[in-house]
Amino acid sequence: MQTIVFIETNKSGSSREAIKAAEDLGYLTVLLTNKKKLLQQRSEFPDIHQIYYVSQINVPHLRQKIMFLQRQGKNIAAVLSFIDPFVQVAARLSREFCDTNIDVRAISQMEDKIKTRKTLEEQSVSPFYTIFDPQIIDQGSCRFHRFISKHSQSLPLIVKSPVSTGSKDVLYAENRQQLKTSIQTLIRAYPNQPILIEEYLHGPQYLLEVLVQNGKVHLVAVIEQKISKQDRFIVTGYGLLADIEDDMEDSLYEVATNIVRAFGIKNGACHLELKQVDDEWKLIEINPRISGGVMNRLIEVGFGINLVQETIKLYVGQKASLDKLHQKFAYAHYITLNSKGRLEKVTGKHQALQHDGVEEVYIKPRKGMLLTPPLSMGHRYGYVLSSADTLAEAKTIAENAAKEIRFHLHPVE
Repeated sequence: MQTIVFIETNKSGSSREAIKAAEDLGYLTVLLTNKKKLLQQRSEFPDIHQIYYVSQINVPHLRQKIMFLQRQGKNIAAVLSFIDPFVQVAARLSREFCDTNIDVRAISQMEDKIKTRKTLEEQSVSPFYTIFDPQIIDQGSCRFHRFISKHSQSLPLIVKSPVSTGSKDVLYAENRQQLKTSIQTLIRAYPNQPILIEEYLHGPQYLLEVLVQNGKVHLVAVIEQKISKQDRFIVTGYGLLADIEDDMEDSLYEVATNIVRAFGIKNGACHLELKQVDDEWKLIEINPRISGGVMNRLIEVGFGINLVQETIKLYVGQKASLDKLHQKFAYAHYITLNSKGRLEKVTGKHQALQHDGVEEVYIKPRKGMLLTPPLSMGHRYGYVLSSADTLAEAKTIAENAAKEIRFHLHPVE
């Protein structure tokens, strides 16, 4: 039977919806995971036809499991992942076993933020950046202090791991001491790994969902992001723009096309995070997949496009269809908490669903889970998705509906 092998998934969001989409397309779905809890909760994943535990998510272990699937008589159409950092691993195996047209080299460059910056450093979309070599600290504090002194003139700065995901290892340095502390924090977390330091950019932030087929760039969706700065930069709002001014759309298409060409992408999906700084676009980051969480549903509500399904069609050699069935503004408001505790119950979901314009309410955590204020995107505990005739109206609906929802916590030390 025609089979698609998925490497890892989250319980919800784009990665899970991709598996459901593969089932809808008529494929047998197989998940390879090292999350034992997914096996323990097997009944919650009816769209995953088979789940296999893999002790390590690397090419040798995965290759053995795929060969095992082939010996069972399965015809592997593609090996896919919608989860960082497994997109490249899946692409390599898909080319090896399925001869798919996925651009492995481009994915490798996008998954590493330093490689991304080097690929784009000649373009105006690239902000100032520098790389900190952790050996500087090993060789003596004088060189470290000179580095701090030199780059203190460029503050504020963003300090990040080149393989960070979900804002977890993205630190804001406003002064000299914070710059020093941020570097030391990442060195402790990732010994011997270089650290990427970038200028902090002021301006509104947008996310672009892009699909490239046979070299043709498709700007699928433009999403305005709301950023909440607490201990980390957390995106708490996504506003899908149903209507964009021609000048803005043209400039975004040009930026996306230039970036796609720089990476040499012929076939693939990616999303770009951009800031508009003094009428110029600057790239925050690029990832070789659709954005996670609510993104696929947001685009589906706004345009009627199931982007993960069209991405799968692209990767198995079919033509992706990106025609909009309708156009309406959609907004997703994410819920975060200001206190820490174990979840006793959640109330207000039903009331939130009663608000006109609310399309979906999702609550992530289970009873008994330890919840905290956000230190990464993974600490967003639910969302309200709405639609309306204007973005402002959709945003108001989602935010007002979210006020109905209350997380009851048992305090912990």
